[in-house]
Amino acid sequence: MKLLVIAAGYATRLYPLTLNRPKALLPVGGLPMLDRVLGSLASVEPDEIYVVTNSKFAPHFREWAASRPSSHTAVRVVDDGTASERDKLGAIGDIAFVLEHAHVDDDLVVVAGDNLFSGDLAEFGAFCRERNAPVVGVYDVGDLEQMSKYNAIEIDGKGRITYFEEKPRQATSTLTGIALYFYPRQVLPLIRQYVSDGNNPDQPGRLVEWLYPRTDVFTWRVPGDWYDIGSEATLRQADLEFSQI
Repeated sequence: MKLLVIAAGYATRLYPLTLNRPKALLPVGGLPMLDRVLGSLASVEPDEIYVVTNSKFAPHFREWAASRPSSHTAVRVVDDGTASERDKLGAIGDIAFVLEHAHVDDDLVVVAGDNLFSGDLAEFGAFCRERNAPVVGVYDVGDLEQMSKYNAIEIDGKGRITYFEEKPRQATSTLTGIALYFYPRQVLPLIRQYVSDGNNPDQPGRLVEWLYPRTDVFTWRVPGDWYDIGSEATLRQADLEFSQI
């Protein structure tokens, strides 16, 4: 199984903190955010880890990767060749870029480099291997008024997605899919097809929205708290919580 961390954005909403430093390497509770992301998914036991980023921040990630203990799984930094918001590939575009340029032909876990989890994700890998079908991590936001910022999901009794809408105007569910995905090897051609057909390459949830009518997509409820670090406020909140762990 491979693990891919998406970290190719410029995080302009966090300027000046991210003007010359990638968001995924900002400290949270005394550790780079990316270390916490990988720590949460250590139980997946990937045999290879990829971090996809842009040309501006690739040197930062390579320096970070070189400093990791030799006992940890080595990280391969993939530069997507973009240099600004204007030419970025988008999250789904970056997934397809890694599939092609790293010649990935294996089960794949994908996570955003700015998603943090306070709970134990130890069962995620086992769940994915058992299903051998696409899986998306889900979280109950608990507030319908907040759902226009996320996506809305409905599931059946087996946890399969029956409805998915990105940034709904009138959500009836507070369950949302987050940037934690499992794509088994046999589904990778569909990711390539999604991009080659000219679909929106940004917002990784759009791939799930396109995928679930074509094949079963299961859900896995993320335990504990989930932080999508998109502002200084959420960064401070996460820093406070993880400083106490």
